[in-house]
This record gives sequence, C-alpha cells and structure tokens, in this order.
Amino acid sequence: MPISPELLEILVCPETKQPIAVAGEDVLARINSEIDAGRLRNRGGEPVSQRISEGLVREDGKILYPISDGIPVMLIEESIELTAPDNA
Repeated sequence: MPISPELLEILVCPETKQPIAVAGEDVLARINSEIDAGRLRNRGGEPVSQRISEGLVREDGKILYPISDGIPVMLIEESIELTAPDNA
C-alpha cells in the first residue's frame, strides 16, 4: 500500500529533521540483497531478516526507514544505514 502524499509531506527524519522520500526500487533491491545474505542489521544492532517492500529514505540518502504494513517505522533504532552501490 503506497504511503499517502499528505503523510509524506509532514514526515521528517526524527534524528535530523531532514525531509524523506519514498525509496526507489534500486535501494530496496540492494537492501533486500543484504537481508537475503544475512548481513543486514538495523541501527539498533538487531539483524534484519524480513525483506523490505517499502521504505522512506532520508534526504541525504544515508538512512532508510522501513514501512511495515503501510505504516512508516520512524524509530531511529529501527532505521537502516544505506551504503553506496559498489560502482559509486
């Protein structure tokens, strides 16, 4: 279920207050590849085992907040650090 544009307008990163945007398919593919390989941990240090179908990316592109059952999980410890693609 896509996030409503109205909600997207008011949500910001709870840590930096930067705007957020819907994560692109390329970001989700990279994250899910790391999840499938068992290498991904959230910022709270917990392993992430469930694939992510939707997420919100902080404006600087460094952090992803997952969306679970249509609800953005805007908790810093549940967020995921994004790494640059290998060819960047």
